Amino acid sequence: MSRSVRPKRVATGVAVLATAALALAACTPGSNTASDQTSTGRSPSEVVTDISKVGDQTLTVWDQEVRGGQNEQMERLNAAFEEKYPNITIKRVKQSTDDLNTTLRLALTGNDAPDVTQANNSRSQMGQYVAAGQLVSLDPYAEAYGWKDRFSPSVLQYTSFSPDGKTWGEGSVYGLPQVGEIVGVFYSKSKLAELGLEVPQTWADFEGQLQKIKDAGQTPLLLGNIEQWPALHVFGPIQGATVPADQVRTLGFGNKGASWTSPENVKAATTIQDWAKKGYFNEGFNGTDYDAAWKSLTEGKGVYLMGGSWLAADLQAAMGDDVGFFAPPPVEAGQGPVTTGGTGIPFSVTSKAKDPDVAAAYVNFITSDDAMKVLAETGNMPVVNTAAHTPPSGVQADVFQAYGDATEKGQLLPYLDNATPTMNTTIGQALQSLMAGQSTPQQFTETVEKDYADFVASNG
Repeated sequence: MSRSVRPKRVATGVAVLATAALALAACTPGSNTASDQTSTGRSPSEVVTDISKVGDQTLTVWDQEVRGGQNEQMERLNAAFEEKYPNITIKRVKQSTDDLNTTLRLALTGNDAPDVTQANNSRSQMGQYVAAGQLVSLDPYAEAYGWKDRFSPSVLQYTSFSPDGKTWGEGSVYGLPQVGEIVGVFYSKSKLAELGLEVPQTWADFEGQLQKIKDAGQTPLLLGNIEQWPALHVFGPIQGATVPADQVRTLGFGNKGASWTSPENVKAATTIQDWAKKGYFNEGFNGTDYDAAWKSLTEGKGVYLMGGSWLAADLQAAMGDDVGFFAPPPVEAGQGPVTTGGTGIPFSVTSKAKDPDVAAAYVNFITSDDAMKVLAETGNMPVVNTAAHTPPSGVQADVFQAYGDATEKGQLLPYLDNATPTMNTTIGQALQSLMAGQSTPQQFTETVEKDYADFVASNG
């Protein structure tokens, strides 16, 4: 799921995702597949992109963009859409993420479904809606509007499913996001300078710095893991530096074809346990609250904090220019970053939309290049052309650049706790136990493997 609120938990490289791109291309207009015709009620050749003459109608949109700049960008984009298409009136229903998740599930089975809605791109939500035929495949529109050129495969993978909802990460496109997310490393510039260190350029440099910081009597890494999922934002980058990206992607999407018990995954588990044993984390990290941990960085109690881009605004408000951010450095200098990340909650067209062409035109409008400018102006990180909209300075500039590098040059890998309906609990508890020294790396991988393998077998 997108981390739009979870700190957004309610919340990709390009070359390796050629398979996903090919799968998308195979379903686009001109292919005359059954799914193209049944998903929208029309063939690809009948798709209408000029909706200025479709007649007066109301477009009902449900979203959870209720905070500050999130709400502002929606208001501005909706007004611009209605100005461009005076024949379309937008009826916007905004609600919290939790409320939207609850009401949408009920609405999709009744007669009050919206035309366009944000739908969490997870197996338990978007995947189930796809399997139930409650969302429209957007493949015909992907071709008509050129979405494959606008969005990298590393982004489209998060909203791609097979028509039965069983395979995630490839297949047909069922939604488009507006914003991006990336897990990286926040740091105190003054602390780093005090220690005579610079932003590391390779993974080996980063690991070496952790020991130097510890030897200097400082806390290398701040972590609050009482909620269990925060440790995933440390483990994910470690795994990205250790395990081939295609394997991480398969595991993270809960698709068959990989194994948690591989030597590379055992090595990743060993690394995070070693970091804990060596005292790289703050004392009592497993019993520390997530918010307390990032606030500790603002209080000068540590040097590095591995976390998501959604923390940038709060950290900058407290630290000003002293806070910086970088993507986990690559194994070899010059390579693109490999890390956990994703997108905000995407916008989808429901199967009960009165006019799918109008609904798709709206989704296209609010995710266009012009829309990305509005997003950047309202303090949001655009998922498209991110680097081009980078602020002139500050930690947000670092975040924008890191996300652009990851999506365009490196690998953005899925949140591991979304892989199966029970994985968030399984892997969260297993990581706590591993980092506390209560289980071995092998036991950790075996525990997570059972959850993954059982789901894959039942999902076959």
